[in-house]
Parts: sequence; structure tokens; C-alpha cells
Amino acid sequence: MKTLAAVRYALGAAALVALLTACSGSNSASPVPIQRLSQLQNHVQPTGNHYKVLHSFGGGADGVDPSGGLTPMDGLLYGVTSYGGAYGKGTVFSITPSGTENVLYSFEGAPDGNGPTGALIDVGGTLYGTTEFGGTYDNGGTVFSVTPGGSEKVLYSFAGGNDGYDPSGGLTLLSGVLFGTTVNGGDGYGTVFSVTTSGQETVLYVFSGGGDGAAPNGQLIAVKGVLYGTTFYGGRCVIQEGCGTVFKVTTSGHETALYRFKGSSYDDPSKDGGNPAAGLLALKGKLYGTTAFGGNSNGQSCGTVFEVSMSGRERIIYRFDCTNGDGRIPYSNLIPAGGLLYGTTSGGGVPYSEYCERDGCGTIFSVSTAGEEQVLHRFGGYYSDGDGAYPFAGLTALKNRLYGATYAGGLSHCDSAGCGTVFKIAK
Repeated sequence: MKTLAAVRYALGAAALVALLTACSGSNSASPVPIQRLSQLQNHVQPTGNHYKVLHSFGGGADGVDPSGGLTPMDGLLYGVTSYGGAYGKGTVFSITPSGTENVLYSFEGAPDGNGPTGALIDVGGTLYGTTEFGGTYDNGGTVFSVTPGGSEKVLYSFAGGNDGYDPSGGLTLLSGVLFGTTVNGGDGYGTVFSVTTSGQETVLYVFSGGGDGAAPNGQLIAVKGVLYGTTFYGGRCVIQEGCGTVFKVTTSGHETALYRFKGSSYDDPSKDGGNPAAGLLALKGKLYGTTAFGGNSNGQSCGTVFEVSMSGRERIIYRFDCTNGDGRIPYSNLIPAGGLLYGTTSGGGVPYSEYCERDGCGTIFSVSTAGEEQVLHRFGGYYSDGDGAYPFAGLTALKNRLYGATYAGGLSHCDSAGCGTVFKIAK
């Protein structure tokens, strides 16, 4: 099936393709000279939400391409970069709310892992996460732990067979056990797995690639002892690989597809969306999420915000328009704050951006459950604006501020794309 990088490639923006082939291939550990952050703030257009870049990654030891959401712990925020660091294989970093960044750990590839993705999870003061590649075996990825002091430990290395490979969605804690997904492996279509903090791994479910789904890519959530998630492919629709599903799975391995997306407006008049790339949010007995594609009825396929009941009834909350600056291709999960849902789109926003071409560099948005959407920030791109580009990762709320990361952009020259940023913005 697909690796996370290939799924991102499938998101389809021409500028995004150029970004992934350029920036993701940079394994140089040599720092690139960057401008002062004070100069950066002079470039960023002011907004009513006080958008501010906290850190612009330099392309060397501090990391390249932050790919997961930020995790708060003891007054700091923790995250990962997919590349860069001392060995070019990615990092775990911390950053203060005022912007002081520190690298806790640099991955070497084997046996510790390569390409950490997804948000970290705090379990008793230790952080747990996944690397999409690397490990002891044939580049199948790992589950790891790292302390705030930088001591890293591999809990499990995926062998690339029945146990799955390419874990990319992060981990979820339920009853003292960690649960996650692999995009590939099992029968070739991905798995749901559990792993104890001592490293005992169990495959709960193997996707068949049919009506049950394929390529689970987002982080699982736990609701009343049951795990809920999404698959990017599978289900049943006219597209050969499928338009994705919302599913639930018990800890004993019984899986149910709650909803199968029908696809984009090209193929189905329901315009229910297609290809959810992120995990879900549980709120007041409902599940909320985003689809990367589908939705609009004007010949576009820009993505949606949706709601699904626990019994599988789906309702579209918002369809991105692609043409009015509201964003396109929402890749991240949603978070709740003050009665609204907040998220990011990986494209759209500023039309015909010099750096992201016609597809835009992405947005930060809020939407009510009644469907009222508001754009908080439109990313301008790389060095001239300095605010970042392509916010794949979700947002984190902390003390009336939203924190996040952009995969590219900022001031530093990783080839032509920028190395990424960490930012904050008022709600």
C-alpha cells in the first residue's frame, strides 16, 4: 500500500509535490545560516489573532520538517521533525511557549528508528511515539520512548510482515497499554496494534483493503474502552483504492466500519467527502473529523469537516470551497476550544502564492458545528513571508493560545522549500 510520504504525495498540490521531493530528501546535518527571528517578524503580515512564529528550523542539528502535533508537558511543548538532526534521520525536540527550542534526541536510523511522525504522548512523564522507518529489521519503523532528559529506548521494531510496517499516526493510551496503526503490512493494507510499555506487541486487526478500509493513517482515540479511527483508502466507492472509512475496533480485535465515504463530487452527488487523513475528535457523543478530498459541488474536491454518530450516521458540517481563501485539503485532526472546532488545511488560503503556486500554503481555521467557518490565518509561504507553509500537523491549545507547526516554510533554505516552523496564534 502506501507510506505516509506517498499518502501526502496523493494530496495532489503541485507545490506540495515539489516540497516533499526537495525538503524531505535533505539529510545534511550542517546548519544553514538563517536570519534573525526579529527580521522574521517584520515579514509576517499582522493579523487580528496575533500570529507569531516561535521557531524557524535551520535545516541542520535542530531538525527539518516538523511533522507531528505538539504535546504539552510540564510547561513545555514537545514535537518531532521527520528529518534533520545530528544524523539526518529526525529529532525529538522541546520548545517553550516563548520560542526557545532544544533538541532532546537525534535519530540514527538503526536500530533506534528513522523519520518520527505523529504526535508524542505523555505517559507518566515519559514521551512515547513512532518512527515511520528504520529500526532493527527491514526499515519497518519503531515504537519508542524518550525522557525529557533525552534518553531514548526502542520498545518495538516492526519486522514488516504480519506485524505491519510504517507506523505514522502516533499512539493512544488505554488501560495502561499503547495502541496505534501501521499504514502497511498485515495483508498489505495496514494494521491496528497494541504494545506495552515493556515492548510486547500484539496485532489486533489486519485490514483487508475492502469494505473494512485500508491504510489507517491517523491517531486512534479511545471512547468508553473502544478505539475509533479512520482509513485513508478502502470502503466502497467508484475509486479503485476506495475513499476511506471511519471505523471502530475493540481491544479484542473486533472491527466495524461505521461509515464508508462515497467520494468526491465528480463521482457522487452526495458530496460526503473522501480520504480522511487524520484521526477523530470525540465530543458530546459524536465523532468529528476531516476528509482531505471530496465535498464541493462546483467541480472541486477540496475536503470537508464532518460529523459521524456512534451508530454511523454522517453529516457534513463544512465543505471547503478552494476559491474563496478558506483553504483546501485539511490533513490534520480537529481540537475543541470555546465551543468551536479548530484545525488546519495543508493548502489554499492566499491565492496564487509566489511560493506555493496556485494551490496556496494552507490556513488555520475555526468552524462551528452549525457550519460557520472562519479563517484565522492564511500562510504566505517561505522566506518573503516567513510564516511557514503546509501545516500538516494539528493544533494544540494551551492558555488561550493555539500552537502548531508547519512542515515547510520559514526563513531557512532547505533546498527551495524552507525547513518548517513552530507557531502560536490566539483563538
